[in-house]
Amino acid sequence: MSKLVIVSNRVPSAAVGRSSAGGLAVGVLDALKRQDGLWFGWNGKIEENPAEAGLSTYRIGRLDCATTSLSREEYDAYYRGFSNGTLWPAFHYRVDLARYASREYAGYIAVNERMASMLMELVDEDDRIWVHDYHLIPFARACRRKGLRNRIGFFLHTPFPSEGVLRTIPPHRELVEALCDYDLVGFQTRGDAQAFLDYATRRLGLPLDADGVLRTRSRRVRVGHYPIGILPDEIQNKSKARSRSKLVTTLKQGLQERKLIISVDRLDYSKGLVERFNAFERLLETYPSHCGRVSFLQIAPPSRSDVEGYRHIRRQLESTAGHINGRWTELSWTPIRYMNRAYDRAALLSFFRASQVGFVTPLRDGMNLVAKEYVAAQAPEDPGVLVLSEFAGAADELADGAIIVNPYDIEAMACALHRALNMPLPERLERHGHMMQLLRDNSIRQWRDHFLADLEPLAVAA
Repeated sequence: MSKLVIVSNRVPSAAVGRSSAGGLAVGVLDALKRQDGLWFGWNGKIEENPAEAGLSTYRIGRLDCATTSLSREEYDAYYRGFSNGTLWPAFHYRVDLARYASREYAGYIAVNERMASMLMELVDEDDRIWVHDYHLIPFARACRRKGLRNRIGFFLHTPFPSEGVLRTIPPHRELVEALCDYDLVGFQTRGDAQAFLDYATRRLGLPLDADGVLRTRSRRVRVGHYPIGILPDEIQNKSKARSRSKLVTTLKQGLQERKLIISVDRLDYSKGLVERFNAFERLLETYPSHCGRVSFLQIAPPSRSDVEGYRHIRRQLESTAGHINGRWTELSWTPIRYMNRAYDRAALLSFFRASQVGFVTPLRDGMNLVAKEYVAAQAPEDPGVLVLSEFAGAADELADGAIIVNPYDIEAMACALHRALNMPLPERLERHGHMMQLLRDNSIRQWRDHFLADLEPLAVAA
């Protein structure tokens, strides 16, 4: 019997699978936890001889997991180097932070080749393979060269840049050609898919059918946008269940009836954290009535701390928070609570429910599930307001319910916060109801089903 095989850079541990996870892991777990299949990838460990160590296996729900480790050299070149030193900043339009080294690109290709070799031992000829994210762009090419003929789909969780930005990555042509070894290439937004098609047709000269199918010498490549969703009713129930927990009680006691603006992000330069802090300070300057009456909680767990760009943003954010609190703090009020630590997912959902404003303003983001989770976590009888960046993929769907802002416009963001904090209940109810219906109509299950349906073989015209 055929199975679905998921391939991603990281596979969460069995313990993480049972409790909290973020980003890609949340999406995959929510989409596939009631479905049999195999999940293959890196286990997050660095070992001296990973090839000799072989595979580690365990289960998360009904998913069999098979993982491998990386050597220090592989980690430095494949993960810390090309994936997160070159692709991540360029895909998020931060070419000023991107760097390129040919040896790191060679290491990136080599890890994809090794992982493809390991997967060959795990799949049957009728299995479908679903590969995730920028770490594994050349994975299908490596599989094809080893003789694998299965249907292979690829989904990019980050933005895909325009041609001018993409070309700042020296092997840009090879990367796009490698994507054309997949049978299906999926993106978060229509704009991302169009950027890929523009490059493939103009730079590679590939013909494009009216139904969005690229034709290469060896295959027909379907291209589409598949905005990833959540399970909104499940999230709402979880947030309600934890709404009277000790953590939430402590949070509310500390607020002393003040309104709460909340943001939750990985500590990353793409998230617009410094701009967000500056917008909150501008709110206090422009609308002094909020002084002492509103607090801003930023939860930003550290990530990729061995990458210099991340160490810099942490220092910058700590300095900005210190400046603002030093200027505005009163004996009974600290305006910004900046927490450089992680909470489990259930706790975060209860924090969302306890807040009046969700402040989600990345400078560039593939989707941003936090925006959707904030909406779903709200009490339906008294919902908070979402202030959302126009550069988050979620803005394409939530534009009629959220207050959309440009994260580079500090004054406009301050005005949006003022509007959100003063929005009357009837308007909040209307906006929230509209967004909840949209989230239900486009849940994680619809994302999964739509992608897998499109991964089926294309009908050949007579």
